[in-house]
Amino acid sequence: MARRALGLVSVLVRDYDEALSFYVGVLGFDLVEDTPVPSQGKRWVVVSPGASGARILLARAFSPEQLRCVGQQAGGRVFLFLYTDDCLADVDRLKARGVKFAREPEIQPHGTVAVFSDLYGNLWDLIQPNAANRSWAW
Repeated sequence: MARRALGLVSVLVRDYDEALSFYVGVLGFDLVEDTPVPSQGKRWVVVSPGASGARILLARAFSPEQLRCVGQQAGGRVFLFLYTDDCLADVDRLKARGVKFAREPEIQPHGTVAVFSDLYGNLWDLIQPNAANRSWAW
């Protein structure tokens, strides 16, 4: 069987620089790439939360339909899941940077979980998996 990997997840944004300020400046993600695509009037902007290999393409919304979906990519449900090895410390750090939390940290069967929203309203789970559910590694 061919080797496969999920390469990117696309998040619709209103503005590249506004999104970079949040994802890099507030969340602390790494800027992986920011390359102009002049023929389309776009930029190829990729960020990553760190060494996990996961990456997000910040895709600027252009059409009215795309603009309506900014912040609603999962229909009001949690859209993305950010793993951490210290949920409580990350909650404190993100709150100090102005991030809004929809749910405070709570212990669930799969780990300690808090829910925050990005600058557009997309909901994220911030998860510190318990030892039995640590299938990820850095």
